[in-house]
Amino acid sequence: MRARDLFRLALGRLSTGKLRTALTMLGIIIGVASVVALVSVAQGATKGISDRLQSLGTNLLTVNPGFSRGNTVTRGSFGSSTTLTLDDATAISSLDGIAATAPLLSTSKLVIAGTQNETARIIGTSPGYVSVFAYQMWTGSFLSGASVDHNLRVAVIGSTTADNLGLTASSVGSTIYIGGLPFTLTGILQPKGGASTQDDLVLVPVSTARELFVGTNSVSSIGVSAASQDDIATVSGEITALLEQRHKIAAGGTDDFSISNQAQLLGAVSSVSDVLTLLLAGIASISLLVGGIGIMNIMLVSVRERTREIGIRKAIGARARDILAQFLVEALALSLAGGVIGIGVGVIVSFAIGMYAGWGLIFSPVTVVVAVGFSLLVGIVFGVWPASQAARLDPVVALRYE
Repeated sequence: MRARDLFRLALGRLSTGKLRTALTMLGIIIGVASVVALVSVAQGATKGISDRLQSLGTNLLTVNPGFSRGNTVTRGSFGSSTTLTLDDATAISSLDGIAATAPLLSTSKLVIAGTQNETARIIGTSPGYVSVFAYQMWTGSFLSGASVDHNLRVAVIGSTTADNLGLTASSVGSTIYIGGLPFTLTGILQPKGGASTQDDLVLVPVSTARELFVGTNSVSSIGVSAASQDDIATVSGEITALLEQRHKIAAGGTDDFSISNQAQLLGAVSSVSDVLTLLLAGIASISLLVGGIGIMNIMLVSVRERTREIGIRKAIGARARDILAQFLVEALALSLAGGVIGIGVGVIVSFAIGMYAGWGLIFSPVTVVVAVGFSLLVGIVFGVWPASQAARLDPVVALRYE
């Protein structure tokens, strides 16, 4: 019997029991929809995290202080050392392959603008900050080299801080008070979104922050932007060698600083994402197995109900392989129809979740192909036994079946 005739016969037979067919396909629909939706959610979440990491800066490396040691017994937490200095930042900026550097001096102070006030994060930095951390100006101008050289009392604020203090574009040039001291507002940054701390900050010249607020030459970290992504590893090695030389750290000694970069973070995110995707796909695949058991169950019932039909077909010349093919095609038709509907449901669910979460629709053709292929495999595996049962029926016994 030709494949086209087999499919026509299978569809005709399945259409005679629409409710039973729909309930049988439900397990496959849920399974395929779950695979498509969950994999899409995992990929969307990964994309969202990667986008936020990318928004932190362009080819970003961050040099952080290491640990401090108060005596020979007690060691402070990592990042508690104060050995990174403004001179280190200046030395790093002279290395090849570096586009910009930005030393950071951080503290918290009360900021007052008119009748509004808030305790904000104050960062003393240099003009390279916008390049290193990929910021854009919304209005006004950023810190200049002259403001750093002459310890000027000027400030640039993030969009969240501006909203909290009721400051707008027309506020540029006005006076705000940081820690009780007057500063001229020179600009407001474009919002970056993501972590709220990225937009809730006040930037002042690093020399001014050192003189008025911190009182030390040590910096909390140094942001470095490599000239290109290919230079990140080389630049990281150069910074390590330079700081070990400046800090007189012997070969094999313990560094009093650490260097992190986006590639490491993205790699960690990618590894976690792969595991999460496989885990979610595996959980969703359980629904496909349950749907396969439903197909096998309904096909066994169908063989019992159609015993006399099988006997008549064999009596008029149908071969065992024709009977096997007929029931196997019916199982495949059930799983294929359920798979196609499940893809549609999965895409709709993925779209809804993506719109709500903000990463949009993440559609992977590979996932769809795998889901449909797996559903067909389920149809074959769970349809073979009922089909073989039907093919092995003795026509004489089948004709006598009531």
